[in-house]
Amino acid sequence: MIAEFSWDQFFFLWQAARWTLLLSALAFVLGGAAGFVVALMRTSHLRLLRSLSAVYIQIIQGTPVLIILFLSFYGLAIYGFKLPPMVAATIAMTVYSSAYLGEIWRGCIEAVAVPQWEASTALAMNRWQQLRYVILPQAMRIALPPTVGFLVQIVKNTSIASIIGLVELTQAGKLISNATFQPFLVFPIVAAIYFLFCYPLSRVSFILERKLNAHR
Repeated sequence: MIAEFSWDQFFFLWQAARWTLLLSALAFVLGGAAGFVVALMRTSHLRLLRSLSAVYIQIIQGTPVLIILFLSFYGLAIYGFKLPPMVAATIAMTVYSSAYLGEIWRGCIEAVAVPQWEASTALAMNRWQQLRYVILPQAMRIALPPTVGFLVQIVKNTSIASIIGLVELTQAGKLISNATFQPFLVFPIVAAIYFLFCYPLSRVSFILERKLNAHR
């Protein structure tokens, strides 16, 4: 029996969208924490730390996020770590986000003018004091627009979690489409919800870029 698309299906989409937002938030927060460490390693004085972080970034950025998801869900299961889809998706998105945010923030740290480093050195600041009081506050100003812009990519990429059965927005749309046989009705609604989430973030990124003059 073919079901009719109704308000119940629409509310089901909204409920599934909460998982999309939760996964996006977890990926951004956890990936941001790991990405900050990666950025510090990439700008370290120690060549070994710079090399390790560079290799990590190259591997993750050169690997499709879907493969990372498969490794976290199916790969770990081979070794006895059977993870729930939400946990596996969070791990995959965290790894993905950490590499990209780490590289974004590395560029922002290095974008701070060299005289700022020299001035803080002249004040007898150590490396951590330079970062905390002089470099990072300026780097954060530069980093805000691209960071918010990357958050849009995180929200959209959470759709891959549907592959492993997580009932987020895309998977919910697929389930409803299979039940109603109305893909040209269901998926435009799904797209509209994604747009509702992503467009404000894109606008915020654009406004921050103009307001903070990050392009200069």
